[in-house]
Amino acid sequence: MSMQVFDNRNCALGEGPLWHPVRQQLFWFDINAKKLLSRDGARALEWQFDRHVSAAGWVSADELLIASETDLFVFDLNSESQTRIAPLEAENETTRSNDGRADPWGGFWIGTMGKSAEPGAGAIYRYFMGEVRKLFDGITISNAICFSPDRRFAYYCDTRMWQIMRTSLDEHGWPAGISEIFIDLTAEALNPDGAVIDAEGCLWSAQWGAARVARYSPEGQFLSAIECPALHTSCPAFGGAELQTLFVTSATQDLEAPAPEQGRTYMAELAIKGQSEHQVSL
Repeated sequence: MSMQVFDNRNCALGEGPLWHPVRQQLFWFDINAKKLLSRDGARALEWQFDRHVSAAGWVSADELLIASETDLFVFDLNSESQTRIAPLEAENETTRSNDGRADPWGGFWIGTMGKSAEPGAGAIYRYFMGEVRKLFDGITISNAICFSPDRRFAYYCDTRMWQIMRTSLDEHGWPAGISEIFIDLTAEALNPDGAVIDAEGCLWSAQWGAARVARYSPEGQFLSAIECPALHTSCPAFGGAELQTLFVTSATQDLEAPAPEQGRTYMAELAIKGQSEHQVSL
């Protein structure tokens, strides 16, 4: 199976793909360019910001909750107005937001990291019922935030550790107990970037530098991989009318004289169905 080009714009650091289930539209970010990107059929769309933006959840048909290097804010796609919801390491000029996703309870998990990947500078937070609470700290590159269909587990990683972690969740969606290693990629020296869980509970991991997205069973066993024309695959998302389209962002960052296929956003049609993205509750 091969991937096809969904959008041919070359992102320096494509990230955070989100399929909006009401609008039936994909949104994603170029973090380095401080842009939100999308498409309306054949028309390419983009919104420019004055700070790094990296991940989003959907609030309503016309509103996204967006994570930036200083805050969480609601962005109105029609008026382009911004309403600040909560600060996010606003006092720390070293860090920015990175990977994030809404959870099944309407909360929003978001990771931070150093702008130059300073060791241990990042953390993972959860926004829920008006509160931003730190869940994990000492993280260098926060990634792979996603949730099992049965609401039992959350997944996340520090890319530099080559391991995807799993933590049990309580009835309100908060971590319960000690996180455990779910997938260990140390022996293969694979860099786990963004991830998403399909309807069968399998985890799809974009692997930076490996030109692929790999699928793992609910027990953490490797099942298969889809090759991508871009070397630095950064994050997958399920979308399309039947949630059987896998979208994948990529990046030109860290590549010398990148070829045209690098940094584009790709898609593949699957027989496997994904989960619909959860709605953020403010």
